[in-house]
Amino acid sequence: MILCLISDCSLISSFQGMWIIQALVSAFFAILFIQSGLDKVFDWKGNLEWLTGHFANSFLSGMVPILLGTLTLFEVTAGVVSAVGVVEALVYKTYCFAFLGTLLCAVSLIMLFFGQRIAKDYAGAGGLVPYFILAVINLYFLA
Repeated sequence: MILCLISDCSLISSFQGMWIIQALVSAFFAILFIQSGLDKVFDWKGNLEWLTGHFANSFLSGMVPILLGTLTLFEVTAGVVSAVGVVEALVYKTYCFAFLGTLLCAVSLIMLFFGQRIAKDYAGAGGLVPYFILAVINLYFLA
């Protein structure tokens, strides 16, 4: 019964260019990076405190405030551009903002991965890998 309903769905018949997948991945990244970036904005002091301790024994110890600012800017921008990409994919079936948003997300993830590895937080770095794989796959299909 459900299969019959799905087979008549206009969404399925208009499923060209994988636009819905790009919209979903862009929505995922929009939520992820807007929340993460805004957390850093609204709890700057707490994040700075934690990261200062996290990088205390690394060569990045004196650069934590500038790196946190850079990462925050990248995350918020990646999230907002990804959100615009959702609208663009759903309304226009084009992917310029989705591509740019995913690219900014991938760069942000590389920054986070680098920091986790330098801080010797290998479990934290490993937790970023699935997000990065999703970003790379999405970039491949958007390109």
